[in-house]
Amino acid sequence: MKNVILITAACLLGLLSTIGASLPYPILPPLFAAEAANNFNHFLGLPSKLLFGLALTINPLGLLIGSAVLGPLSDRYGRRPLLMLTALGAALGHAITAWALVIQSYPLFIVARFITGLLEGNSSVARAMLADQLQGSLRLRAMSWLNGAFYLGWLLGPILAGATLVWGITVPFWIAAIALLLVVPLVAIALPREAPSLLTTSWWQVARDRHSLNLLRHEQLRTLFIVQLALTCGVASFYEFYPLWLVEMAGYNAQAISWVNVGLCGTMTITSLLTGGPNRLPPLLRASWYACGVALAVGILALGNIWVGIVAIVLFGIPNALYNTVIQGWCAERFSAHGQGAVMGLLATTFCIANIVVALAGSALILIDTRLILIAGACSGAWAAWRLNNWRRELASSDAVAPEVVA
Repeated sequence: MKNVILITAACLLGLLSTIGASLPYPILPPLFAAEAANNFNHFLGLPSKLLFGLALTINPLGLLIGSAVLGPLSDRYGRRPLLMLTALGAALGHAITAWALVIQSYPLFIVARFITGLLEGNSSVARAMLADQLQGSLRLRAMSWLNGAFYLGWLLGPILAGATLVWGITVPFWIAAIALLLVVPLVAIALPREAPSLLTTSWWQVARDRHSLNLLRHEQLRTLFIVQLALTCGVASFYEFYPLWLVEMAGYNAQAISWVNVGLCGTMTITSLLTGGPNRLPPLLRASWYACGVALAVGILALGNIWVGIVAIVLFGIPNALYNTVIQGWCAERFSAHGQGAVMGLLATTFCIANIVVALAGSALILIDTRLILIAGACSGAWAAWRLNNWRRELASSDAVAPEVVA
C-alpha cells in the first residue's frame, strides 16, 4: 500500500505540473502568426517569428537551470519540501503569465515563462524519489507510469487550452495555477518526510558545487550526455515546431492544434502505461531502435503533406515513450552510485539544453522554411540511434574485461 500511495502521488504531481507547462503550445503559434501587429507579437519592431523562437527558448532555459540544481537540492533537503515549494512557485509563474497577456507585455511574459520553467524542473526530483524508494521491475514500471502521467498532462493541457480559450486567453493559465495549488497539500499528505542531509549547510553550495552537470567529469556519463543531447534535439525540434508546421501547412488554429496533440499525447500515455516490464534484450539495443523510430517520424513530418504529417505526429508518441522508459530505467540501475537526484537531473538538464539549442537554431531556420529544423532534428536523432548501438558494444566489451583487470 505504501508503494501504491507513493507512485500515485508522484504521478498526480507530474500530471498537474505538465498540464500547466503544456498550455502555451497551442496558444502561442496563432498569437505570433497573427497578421495584426501589437506590442506583444511585434515587440521593438522585431519579426514575430523571431519573438516566437525567443518565447520558446526562455522556458527551456529556466528548465535547464531548475533541472540541474533541483535534483541535487532534493538530495540535501528532501524530495517532499522541494516538490511542494516548486509547485507553489510554478503557480505564481502561471499567474504572472496571465497578467502579461492581459497587458500585452512581451518582457513580462518572458520573465513569467522563465520562472515557470525554473520551477517545473522538479520532474527530476519526482523521478529520483521513485528511484530511491523502489527497486527492480517495480521501479521500471513506476517510472513508465510517471512518464505516462507527464504525457497525459501534455495531452490534457492543450485540450484545456482549446476548450477554455472561448472565455479568454488568460483563463487556461489561471486554471493551471489553481491546479498546481491543489497539488501542494496532496504532496504534503502523501509523500514521506525525509531528514535533510548534514553533508552541506548551504543551498547555494549545493547548487554551485553539486549540480547535475558535474557528472560530466565521468567518461560514461559524458557519452550519455552527448548521445542524449543528439536524440533530444530531434525530439525538441518536433515538439517545438510541429504546431507552427500545422499553422503554415493547413492554417490550423489553437483548437485544431490541440486536437492533433490529443492523438500524440494519447499515444504516448497509453504506450507508457502498457510498458515498463522486464525484457531480455539489452536496454541500449532497444533504445537505439526506439531512437530510429523517433528520427523516422520527425523526418516523415518534414517531408510529408498535411495528412501524412498528422499520422507521423501521432505515431511519434510510441518510440518516444518507449525510449524514455528504457533509458531512465537503465540510468537508474547503472549510475545510482552518483545519486539518483543528480542522475535524473542530468537527463532532464540535457533535454532542456536541447530545447534551447533547437529554439535558437529554429528561430533562424524558420525564417527560411520551418521544415529545415525538422530535417535537422531527424538527422540528429538518426545519429543518436547509430551511436547508441555502437556504445552498447563498447560497454559490453569493457564490462567483460573489467573483472579480469580487477582480478
